[in-house]
Amino acid sequence: MNKTRKAFLMAALAIAVGACKKGKAGGPDPAGGGGGPPMGLPVEVVVARTDTVRDEIGATGQIEAVQSIDLRPEVDGRIVAIVIREGQEVDQGTPLFKVDDAQLKAQVAQLEAQRDLANQALARVKELAQQSASSTADLEQAEASARSAQAEYDLQRIRLDRTTVRAPFAGVVGQRYVSLGDYVTTSTKLASLHTVNPQRAAFQVPERFARQLRPGQHVSFRVAAIAGRDFTGEVDFVDPVVQLPGRTILVKARVPNPARLLQPGMFIEARLVTAVRPQAVVVPEDAVVPAEGSSFVWVVADGKADRRKVTLGVRTPGFVEVMDGVKSGEQVVTGGLELLAPGAPVMPRVVERKG
Repeated sequence: MNKTRKAFLMAALAIAVGACKKGKAGGPDPAGGGGGPPMGLPVEVVVARTDTVRDEIGATGQIEAVQSIDLRPEVDGRIVAIVIREGQEVDQGTPLFKVDDAQLKAQVAQLEAQRDLANQALARVKELAQQSASSTADLEQAEASARSAQAEYDLQRIRLDRTTVRAPFAGVVGQRYVSLGDYVTTSTKLASLHTVNPQRAAFQVPERFARQLRPGQHVSFRVAAIAGRDFTGEVDFVDPVVQLPGRTILVKARVPNPARLLQPGMFIEARLVTAVRPQAVVVPEDAVVPAEGSSFVWVVADGKADRRKVTLGVRTPGFVEVMDGVKSGEQVVTGGLELLAPGAPVMPRVVERKG
């Protein structure tokens, strides 16, 4: 029993002893008043107030990049240049690696010459056709040859352009897997590339909350590796499939990361807000008395104790939401609960509680 409750008990006992002495003395008050007004039990009370409360689901997860890939070349060859370094932040389209293109350049030059010859042959056939010295079939064949030569040239030109490996999106270059002089194929990993801003918070939610999940919900979380910092995001993905064997639903939230503090793989403890009530009634936790499988609160009304059954909602440090049974502005008893009885007169002393 704490000091405050001991003080209340001692005060209550003192009042009871005084009442007994009065009863034994008997008769009217010497002053002729017939006895003073009955004194109530001293209690501490806190005024029930309104506050904004949030229904939250706790979950654990990790940080993921919005986009993350292992870069691979689109043509085979030897690496002749590495333009970037590991950990460098790059823009979309930035050159990263260069594959030897000498052979492709020669092939492009050869195909360019063949294209030019095909175009010249087509021009001569057109002149002859205008003079009725060439058949329609000859003209069609020359046109087809010119288109084929152009297509072969364009295809090889594209392959030549792709000897330069560029960043497909803005991000940070991760680990590099090759060095200068390595011969690479289209299946060789060159380096990893990850987006940095924004990032994604991914976590698993039990399937019993499935009906409460939707895009646009607010998520706050803390990162084990970054003490004392709260991060916030917005849900942009709710997996429509329940994952086995844990029967959980994958939820992802997009999180701004301008300071580059969040890195893929970081462990997080998240709180997903499913509902917000800005006018909820809250009372101190120590005002709630569990009994008979229910929860009760003592309220001071007209100087007397009134025992009320309540339904509890969201708990916050030191306070609990009361869904019904108590209104904002009413006085709830937090000290001296042990001696209360329905209708008992009380002497309330209001105590301030900050939360």
